[in-house]
Amino acid sequence: MQPITITKENFDAEVLQARGTVLLDFWATWCGPCRMLSPIVDQVAAEHADLKVGKVNVDEQPELASQFNVMSIPTLIVFKDGQKVNESVGLIPKESVEALL
Repeated sequence: MQPITITKENFDAEVLQARGTVLLDFWATWCGPCRMLSPIVDQVAAEHADLKVGKVNVDEQPELASQFNVMSIPTLIVFKDGQKVNESVGLIPKESVEALL
């Protein structure tokens, strides 16, 4: 599944009300490690049809970053049936992204 852009306007519908697993990638355009993690997240999204992947630009969505205490990026947060179940901060390999799920 192709990653979708998550905003404060669509967060409830796309994440909290979603059935199954949602992986959120908190990132920014100026963040080097974010740019390195992004293709890994895209690859995981492509390989897991049942997974919804959302990307949150922290510069454009500071309220969401604040809501989840995102202090460093990249940050990955995993939700299952609307509940936060896992989190990772920093650049991690694909195997570690999959282990979060």
